[in-house]
Amino acid sequence: MISAFIFVLASGYIWSIVAVMAITTAVYREVIQIAHVPAKEKSVRWFKTMSWYFLITTEYFLYGESIIYYFTEIVMVDKFLLPFATHHRFISFMLYVLGFVFFVANLKKGQYRFQMAQFCYTHMALLLIVVQSHFIVENILEGLIWFVMPALLVICNDTFAYICGFFWGRTPLIQLSPKKTVEGFVGGFIWTLLLGFGVTTILMRFDYLVCPVQDLGASAWSHVSCDPKNPVFTAVPWTLPTYAVNIIKYLFRKDITEVWIAPVQLHAIAMACFASLLAPFGGFFASAVKRAFKIKDFGQSIPGHGGLTDRMDCQFLMGFFAHMYHQSFIKTYSVSVGSILALTINNLTAREQIELLERLQMYLSNQDIINSELLASSSMNTIIQDAREKLITSSYY
Repeated sequence: MISAFIFVLASGYIWSIVAVMAITTAVYREVIQIAHVPAKEKSVRWFKTMSWYFLITTEYFLYGESIIYYFTEIVMVDKFLLPFATHHRFISFMLYVLGFVFFVANLKKGQYRFQMAQFCYTHMALLLIVVQSHFIVENILEGLIWFVMPALLVICNDTFAYICGFFWGRTPLIQLSPKKTVEGFVGGFIWTLLLGFGVTTILMRFDYLVCPVQDLGASAWSHVSCDPKNPVFTAVPWTLPTYAVNIIKYLFRKDITEVWIAPVQLHAIAMACFASLLAPFGGFFASAVKRAFKIKDFGQSIPGHGGLTDRMDCQFLMGFFAHMYHQSFIKTYSVSVGSILALTINNLTAREQIELLERLQMYLSNQDIINSELLASSSMNTIIQDAREKLITSSYY
């Protein structure tokens, strides 16, 4: 599994996104399937069909929002895509309402409570699986490191919590998971902190991982670069306190007064704390679902490990946290071509857009950014004048 994970990452951004979407769909299928069995026994019609319909509707809304946000300069200039982008939220809302109306129309006397419970269960799955996994995809678009690092932190915590619990575990941690121990929980926390710092030190050296996505088709062999990089990846000197300097001098016979640490390494420690202390509760919640339905595993898609849900229960919560943390403390906001283009298309009339084009052309010519002689000999001015006349004629009629 680790080799497959590395292969997908190296293959390119688009394949990493496809992998996340495929895993999301598989996990959603496993979770819905365990609720479909009692629905089938009670002869509840259309439950599975509506579950998949709501999945498609939710993904249409979420990924449409991401495409419009990250690729505005492409979507907003395409004649076919522009209406879908402009009215995306309304279209998504109406698609959801159609599903809601279909559900209400199929309510069956004597099964109202059961059908309402199934409806709520479907929405719980959409919220905890589909919505959270969408933020993992957005992490990829912000830079693969924000996808890889949180995933590795969860894997590291699970591994060392198991090892420490196996050798030293004595005290039960929580009733939902009898095999979990306090010793394993604490051991996993300590090792995740240490390895999180070290792993991030390695990951931050690769531009392919730290650069936001500019070309979805790029891969690890595409020589990806970005300038300027986010400042969190730049190491800065940190002055050591006097007691630390004295301890280092006593132990290693070296006089070290400062160390170079990149802010992202400290952010990794904060993420490691969440991965160790809070993300495991995603697994505890999954255990509660299994006990509620009296099943051992969500599926058998991974031999010896149960279903994908059993492996991904903590990853979704961790990915969601990584997105919120990145947006709040790490991401740098700047004006882009896409954002300016969206403002122009959505807020200026056609006449104002033509005027903006003319003034931008004049500015570039005056700054010698474009050749004024070539511009004068081109037909651009004629095209602008023709567009003006068409607008005047259309407004007259």
